[in-house]
Amino acid sequence: MDMELTRLTALELGEALKKGEVSPADAIAAAQARISACQEENNAFITRLEPSPAPWGDSPLAGVPMALKDNICTKGVKTSCASRILGDFVPPYDATIAEKLSQTGGVSMGKLNMDEFAMGSTSESSFYGPTRNPWDLSRVPGGSSGGAAAAVAAGEVWYAIGSDTGGSIRQPAAYCGVTGMKPTYGTVSRYGLIAYASSLDQIGPIARSAADCAAVLDIIQGRDPRDGTSLGGSYGGLLSSLTGDVRGLRIGIPADCFGEGLDGEVKKAVLAVADVLKSRGALVEEFSLPVMEYVVPTYYIIACAEASSNLSRFDGVKYGRRAPEYEDLTDLYARTRTEGFGGEVKRRILLGTFVLSTGYYDAYYKKALQVKAVIKRAYDEAFQRYDLLLTPTAPTTAPKLGESLSDPLNMYLSDIYTVPVNLAGLPGISLPCGFDSQGLPIGAQLIGPALGDRIILNAAHAFQLETEYHRKRPGAQCAPLQENRGGERV
Repeated sequence: MDMELTRLTALELGEALKKGEVSPADAIAAAQARISACQEENNAFITRLEPSPAPWGDSPLAGVPMALKDNICTKGVKTSCASRILGDFVPPYDATIAEKLSQTGGVSMGKLNMDEFAMGSTSESSFYGPTRNPWDLSRVPGGSSGGAAAAVAAGEVWYAIGSDTGGSIRQPAAYCGVTGMKPTYGTVSRYGLIAYASSLDQIGPIARSAADCAAVLDIIQGRDPRDGTSLGGSYGGLLSSLTGDVRGLRIGIPADCFGEGLDGEVKKAVLAVADVLKSRGALVEEFSLPVMEYVVPTYYIIACAEASSNLSRFDGVKYGRRAPEYEDLTDLYARTRTEGFGGEVKRRILLGTFVLSTGYYDAYYKKALQVKAVIKRAYDEAFQRYDLLLTPTAPTTAPKLGESLSDPLNMYLSDIYTVPVNLAGLPGISLPCGFDSQGLPIGAQLIGPALGDRIILNAAHAFQLETEYHRKRPGAQCAPLQENRGGERV
């Protein structure tokens, strides 16, 4: 029974729970067994919990085991951001999304590994050691929500909550062969999310399918008076709006995203998504989006500047780890941060401090903000012609562990297709669309206009009605998943 449950989507398990075909205790036991089998190999969790079945309401995901990225505050449960400097910090309150999930029957199995303070694209910068990709343990799962993507891909939980600053949900979803959604900025409260770059951060789901993501977003979206950037209005009914009907949908393919630097196998698989949607009645057209050459430097200047400001609160005085020996207050700050922050975090703080400093603010940070406005305008103009855009999620499939750490600039370039979504505040979803010759998952990205979450979720759902990529599971890693009736491992 346990192995059969790991094959279900979150909505399928939720339905089985409602019908009484599966007990809440069985679902939790299945998750615990899978986590125990995989943790030593993929290191997806930082903190494991042992929840008890509890009454719940009418949510389609009530009773379904899930987990939260370790930068989302949870009352009474360690929240470390995968950093030494926070130590065993236990928040006295829940993030808004943690409250919402708990109130609707979400069953948290624990807190997930990540790049330290969400700074990275590989989940290798964690103080608790790197997370590994369930499809190939010698490869990264992507980042910074790598623990979330790895846990869902390995069948440890049925969905997970991550955060996305420049692709940190979508890129690991692509590397791990699962579906990851970054909603429109402001539609999900960031109250209780430990900030990396406040103008770019957004919480969202990683799950098996677009329908699962829609069900999660129906729960966690909505105006929050505790978050000044959250938007008013109603965004509910995403799951009920999934018809799979894409007739007449106008899809733009930016030629600038399919040129130099893109792996040939990735390109072929992503363009095949267009063919599938076209066969269901969508209209597909190639166009030019020349601002792509500016997105990576613009993103890293803005993100690092905001990180420099946000991380100044970690000083060893108020909470978290404090250096055991120091001479005065300045020395306390210096020693605590030197010992507490990892190399990638220090690199980004230094870069951010530099671009905000006197004499460089206008040359770098101010100019980056101006280019950000140009990028947003270019996407707004594109959405006057198209309903959604199709791009790769990442230029390649998952690299080997250690490769990106030895070449940080190359790691930053792996975000080229995802960062403009955050700069423009748009919704984006990554969905599995194939495998390369080494058997590694490939992800395609659908991007919509602001508040166009419903459009891209429905298009992703339409693609998944025609294909089985989102149902494939890594069968060779951890304890083996169940075999199908024909005896062939999927």
